[in-house]
Amino acid sequence: MKVLVTGGTGYIGSHTVVELQQKGYEVIIVDNLSNSSIDVLDNIASITGARPMFEQFDLTDQERTKEFFNMHRDIEAIIHFAAFKAVGESVEKPLKYYRNNLDSLMNVLQGMIENGIQNIVFSSSCTVYGQPDKLPVSENSPIQKAWSPYGNTKQMSEEIISFTTDVNDIQAILLRYFNPIGAHESAKIGELPIGVPNCLMPYITQTAVGIREFLRVWGDDYPTPDGTAIRDYIHVVDLAKAHVIAIERMIENRGKKKVEIFNLGTGNGFSVMEVIKSFERSTGVKLNYQILERRLGDIVEVWSDTEYANKELGWKAEKTLDEMTLSAWKWEEALKRNSEIAK
Repeated sequence: MKVLVTGGTGYIGSHTVVELQQKGYEVIIVDNLSNSSIDVLDNIASITGARPMFEQFDLTDQERTKEFFNMHRDIEAIIHFAAFKAVGESVEKPLKYYRNNLDSLMNVLQGMIENGIQNIVFSSSCTVYGQPDKLPVSENSPIQKAWSPYGNTKQMSEEIISFTTDVNDIQAILLRYFNPIGAHESAKIGELPIGVPNCLMPYITQTAVGIREFLRVWGDDYPTPDGTAIRDYIHVVDLAKAHVIAIERMIENRGKKKVEIFNLGTGNGFSVMEVIKSFERSTGVKLNYQILERRLGDIVEVWSDTEYANKELGWKAEKTLDEMTLSAWKWEEALKRNSEIAK
């Protein structure tokens, strides 16, 4: 069975491709490589023994996307990751985020309608909850005003999918991620942002390895126990496995309605300082960090109620925070070794 993975050379996408291939799925990736490398394909092949099919183009290109779907009429399901994802950057460049994240989704949905593809798993986010009034957040928690254009694109995307399924033979699973970190145990794939990282974990590892002079901690005056923002961090492989389960659920027609929503997290909230301490504890490497002012778009705290996903999907996050931070460090060390060999 063929599955299209958009954004499949990216961080979460590449780990999901590995899990799909290891389950026997045929995978085709579409990615414009704006925040990833073509080398990821060889690294996936090194892990799974199979190099996924790949086409490089921008899904915001309506005509090119239409051509792609016309050429691949045997696709049975889609996992849609392709999107810009940095909260801070979205505040600075809102139109970039609206144009890219919404146009690409609508073009994919149009391709599904025109080619009879019935199944889509959408990469959503806990940012749809805004700053929740009550924690932890469940799938039934109210959708609050978004704190960033990125979060708003996820809210709008969920609505676009919902209205589209109402009038088409399409079923969807919306996976609301919390904060993925870590890397594959092989250290052959991981988070590799182009340029200065916008996310915490790669900034930590790049600081530890000497690429960055110091780690920026955005604010220590939040109303939390240590003053830094709290998030629910989840290992990227745990997250990837949930996507395979979602695909299987749709293919086997086990869904209870046309659009299903699941939170993917651990159910535990950790502060930025707790993540720093975990990294130092698991690796033995001390971090140089500086406290800066709060960053626009960042909420105070959020973590998930995972009971519904645990029970309904039969899925549960397994990795501890120390395992997450250590795996991220092993990935960074592997990158350093490979760059030294290349010299």
